[in-house]
Amino acid sequence: MKTHYSVVIVGGGQSGLSISYCLKERGVDHIIFEKNKIGYSWRSKRWDTFCLVTPNWQCQLPGYAYSGNDPQGFMQKDEIVRYIEDYAQSFDPPIQEGVEVLKINKPNDQGNFELTTTIGNFTADQVVIAAGSYHLPKIPKHAERLPEYILQLHSSEYRNPQSLPNKSVLVVGTGQSGCQIAEDLHLAGKTVHLCVGGAPRSPRRYRGKDVVDWLDQMGYYNLSIDQHPQKEKVRTKANHYVTGRSGGREIDLRQFALEGMQLHGRLKTISGTKLEFYQDLQQNLDQADAVAESIKKTIDQFIEKHEIEAPIDAPYQPVWQPQEEILKLDYEAANIGAVIWCTGYQSDFRWIEVPVFDGKGYPGHDRGVTSIWGFYFLGLPWLYTWGSGRFSGIARDAIYLADTIVSRKKVAYASDWSVVNEFLLGS
Repeated sequence: MKTHYSVVIVGGGQSGLSISYCLKERGVDHIIFEKNKIGYSWRSKRWDTFCLVTPNWQCQLPGYAYSGNDPQGFMQKDEIVRYIEDYAQSFDPPIQEGVEVLKINKPNDQGNFELTTTIGNFTADQVVIAAGSYHLPKIPKHAERLPEYILQLHSSEYRNPQSLPNKSVLVVGTGQSGCQIAEDLHLAGKTVHLCVGGAPRSPRRYRGKDVVDWLDQMGYYNLSIDQHPQKEKVRTKANHYVTGRSGGREIDLRQFALEGMQLHGRLKTISGTKLEFYQDLQQNLDQADAVAESIKKTIDQFIEKHEIEAPIDAPYQPVWQPQEEILKLDYEAANIGAVIWCTGYQSDFRWIEVPVFDGKGYPGHDRGVTSIWGFYFLGLPWLYTWGSGRFSGIARDAIYLADTIVSRKKVAYASDWSVVNEFLLGS
């Protein structure tokens, strides 16, 4: 096995495979180092009933758009893994699985990038970091105040209701994972206490179409981060909660409350056997509804402007209102036997010793191109568009970076030839 490559790709998920496809198409010598196996995160970090929240037709990896018989459906966990594995088989990428990159640095401006891995040292002219940004589970410090007999899991560790104690469950967080896990438990007959945060929600279908279809038709998924009203702030915003379960539907926490789910405000602290909540449940429910209604209003305006024939949906009416918010709950009296922390992740790029990061550990880049020549990122949320960290937009980013990598190789070769020409011409 050689130790120098034109390009090293770190990460063999959908992003790493996508850039590999594009580089192979352009004849660029490269290798992928993947810490685990292809499809690892989808296989090992998702619960059993996990499914996509965007329709299958949005799965558009480079050279491998979804071709199944259910474009408006939502692939489940095993189907997603199979889709990625089949993609890799379709073009046979030069991937080394089970190889972790422990360190990357570049000793001087003119030298190569140096990579220390679990199978030895390598060098590269250019490097693409396609390792995502969801590295370390974020769990609040007050989790330490819960007794050992209460099972605590991060959302990435949850698998199914049967694996939990036969008791009530506290779910903390209402991003996509929190709402879908709460629904999974609720449908299984568990008593669920859900701490409702400030994440927005989305309608599933509106005026005859999936909302994703409308947004695509409206050009939302082509909107770059530079054009977005919130600019770079959008990168830290929680995703809208909705589900693809059972053919796709919206998640209305108020309906869950009608059916017996216990809704609370955000978790404030844990004191003794008491869980203390902020008094913001009503506010958070109202804000989530307001976002869903604003999406509908935008679609209404688009339909009116383009004179599109579409059925009219009845206005949304809240089916439940909190009468009195519970600010304290005794977890022993409530028989809570498990807590699932759906509180997100934080990035961990400490192994990268290349000066491209801001004060918060986020890589500075423009469409994935950093200030260090030949060093790139791919697959980050809102790298360039909404789809950058998803199946829908990764092709655009991968093609752009592949073209950048090739153009920089050509620049280097042109410079070399210009020196030769000057010598031959005697200039």
